[in-house]
Amino acid sequence: MSRFSVPRRMLMCALVLIVLVTSACGGRIERPEGLRDAVTVAGIREHQQALQQAATENGGNRVSGTAGYDESADYVMQRLEKAGYEPSSFEFEFFLVADRTRPVLERVTAPAKTFTEGTDFMTLDYSGSGDVTAEVVAVDLTVPSPAPSASTSGCEPADFAGFPAGAIALVQRGACAFRVKTDNAVAAGAAGVIVFNEGSPGRTEIIPGGTLGEPPASLPVVGTTFALGDELRNGATNGPTGVSARLRADTIAETRTTRNVIAETGGDPHHVVVVGAHLDSVSRGPGIQDNGSGAAAILEIAEVMGQRKVKTTNKVRFMWYGAEELGLTGSTRYVESLDQAERDRIELMLNFDMVGSPNFVRFVYDGDNSTFPAGPDAQPGPAGSGAIEQVFLDYFASQQLPVEPTPFDGRSDYGPFIDAGIPAGGLFSGAEDIKTPEQATVYGGTAGAAYDPCYHLACDTFDNISLTALDQLSDAAAHAVLTFALRDFGAHPLVEPPAAAERRVGDGSRPREAADRPTP
Repeated sequence: MSRFSVPRRMLMCALVLIVLVTSACGGRIERPEGLRDAVTVAGIREHQQALQQAATENGGNRVSGTAGYDESADYVMQRLEKAGYEPSSFEFEFFLVADRTRPVLERVTAPAKTFTEGTDFMTLDYSGSGDVTAEVVAVDLTVPSPAPSASTSGCEPADFAGFPAGAIALVQRGACAFRVKTDNAVAAGAAGVIVFNEGSPGRTEIIPGGTLGEPPASLPVVGTTFALGDELRNGATNGPTGVSARLRADTIAETRTTRNVIAETGGDPHHVVVVGAHLDSVSRGPGIQDNGSGAAAILEIAEVMGQRKVKTTNKVRFMWYGAEELGLTGSTRYVESLDQAERDRIELMLNFDMVGSPNFVRFVYDGDNSTFPAGPDAQPGPAGSGAIEQVFLDYFASQQLPVEPTPFDGRSDYGPFIDAGIPAGGLFSGAEDIKTPEQATVYGGTAGAAYDPCYHLACDTFDNISLTALDQLSDAAAHAVLTFALRDFGAHPLVEPPAAAERRVGDGSRPREAADRPTP
């Protein structure tokens, strides 16, 4: 026996053991493609299932300030702790406006009919509570309205002349605020208010985002489709309709406390990459696509990075926001809590809100404002946002996957960051807007249907998903997170100094987009 035989065998065994252990743990992750491979749809779906359970056990939703949200936040924190993080909570107070229990709208007069919340009607924000069965009385209707905002139904106290006290007022969306119509109905002795859409082009579906504004009304108020209102009016344009209905609303309007969940990697604290997604749902459903998809995706990314002990050049700050569905409150309060020095340390914010829509489009935020310049439908992306957009564009191009731009329209948690001048970017797979025939040709799916038919509805469950979109967009998210986590911002800032930009122009190369160049 050779004197080298035993040690050599021991060495070989040790090497095999190292390989086996490394294989079992998945190996070190040092490049974005490694993180993409390690982040799996199965892992994301596991998190979404936990969020679904939290909703199912707590009234069907995960609204901030309720038990369903608290369970969701607890789950995120527990998974982060197991992955090696020391997560923290950022608590804040907010004013919760929501349905405590599901509203009811029924036609009592034959033929009796029960209408569907979220499809036929929904409670207007700041509606009062109440349960009333009474005759429906039409108030100065113009059916259909000849143009948007043309109907003056309920806008003047005189519209309610002769209105029978205790009846349900049927008014039409139009020229004045919902609150004005409601206050006039209250003054006339109405026991409830039904506001139906006008019927003019673009105003036939359920009224989106309707609100009465503070303070809460003293009676139940719902908004409906044009078709439902047209049915209830029973041919009348003013006065008794001969139809009785039951209208019930059970609402919350009170101050509550909720929290954001935060977890950080190692890395340079002077160069912070914020990766965010909102964790809460609306009151009408569990919100497993909006935004259980984004929340679960970044949790899976954070878990993999923690379990594999990924070493980052910069500090990555993962954030799950509360009360996004109530005015971006969680992200707004967080940004407001930062002094200027803390804001300056944040290099960028990545936002992932709805990344698995069933009828999806691959949308990338228009960071350089090339498609959606600042205006009523879009906010300007701060300097550097174009460079973030380009990382996503380059990634999708490498995968031969077409994408489309989407504006910074202030509808998600990037809003407070770009308002503070922090560059931002991210992904979105579509909400209530309608897929075009051209988009259906590129992405598949159904033209003429919403990107997410269950947006803000009870059917936004674990099954409301495109696994293809979830897979593709979560891979892109993982790619961007690690790309920026490893970036040397000292050598490669998002915004080039003027001299560097001038050199590139002098070389004959194309300078970065104007939004990324500092103004003089």
